[in-house]
Amino acid sequence: MTVIRAALAAALAVALLAAPLAAEGQPPGKVPRIGLLDDSTPDPARLAWWDGFLRRMAELGYVDGQTVAFERRWARGEVKRLPGLTAELLALNVDIIVTAGTPALVAAHAATTTIPIVIAPGGDPVELGIVPSLARPGANVTGVTSLAADLTTKRLEFLRELLSTRARLAVLWDPDSGGARVAIRETQATAGRMGLQVRTYAARTPAELLHAFSAMAQDRAGGLDVAPSPMFFTERHRIADLALKQGLPMMVGAREYAEAGALASYGADYVDLFRRVAAYVDRILKGAKPADLPIEQPTTFHLVINLKTARALGLTIPQSLLLRADQVIQ
Repeated sequence: MTVIRAALAAALAVALLAAPLAAEGQPPGKVPRIGLLDDSTPDPARLAWWDGFLRRMAELGYVDGQTVAFERRWARGEVKRLPGLTAELLALNVDIIVTAGTPALVAAHAATTTIPIVIAPGGDPVELGIVPSLARPGANVTGVTSLAADLTTKRLEFLRELLSTRARLAVLWDPDSGGARVAIRETQATAGRMGLQVRTYAARTPAELLHAFSAMAQDRAGGLDVAPSPMFFTERHRIADLALKQGLPMMVGAREYAEAGALASYGADYVDLFRRVAAYVDRILKGAKPADLPIEQPTTFHLVINLKTARALGLTIPQSLLLRADQVIQ
């Protein structure tokens, strides 16, 4: 099964990355041009999210290289590259920019107030000051929010059950990641209500991760929460390994972290969110204004528990939590 999944992922990656070559051969003005701006890396997990979007677009009649041209740009976890990548898309006169991740949204919004921007998904644009409300965005931005910060309470409740007397919570965050400070505020407020002590540990680059985890060990942290960051997503396997070596139960918002070795994750179904974004692109191409399209919130959530990691940490997961889990990794 692992070999089959790896082969499918490799085939998908080749197909998605090769597609722009066909799109570039289209005569200008013949088909709509859509910019896809992602702050992370085109690894199989991330490509699976985009595949949900592309498949739904195809179902709606938009075939890359035939009835639409997709222009892909990847920041590969380096937030500082996003303004330049956004400028490249603007120079191509794209009709719409679809952003994946809060930093990508922030960069696109800073670059244009006229070209429609569709979030697929990202942080809360109200908290970021990008739109006045989800129901009435009233600007050139619409799409889907992942509500990553709003799910903090459920993630910390899970951790609290496992921490018992180890009430010191470490929070790993990337100061360069757009929306990270919003997530930190939410985590600190929620942890305070639960009686958890919180200390934050910053890492702007992969090289700074080891220092951050060493500091956690010195402070005898009992658990770990990870704020959203494109660099962290790219480095999720390494982060999971470091947490395990330090004996830290780690709870994150995206299931890909649990699949990489984190103790657990609880968050939105990102493939579903990316599929829903296709409807926004379709409506805008048919004349709808982003300002008139309410920003949607996720409706499907997944709890993933990694029992292999739990055993390595010497933790016993309550049966009540195992029964609630959507996926249990043995």
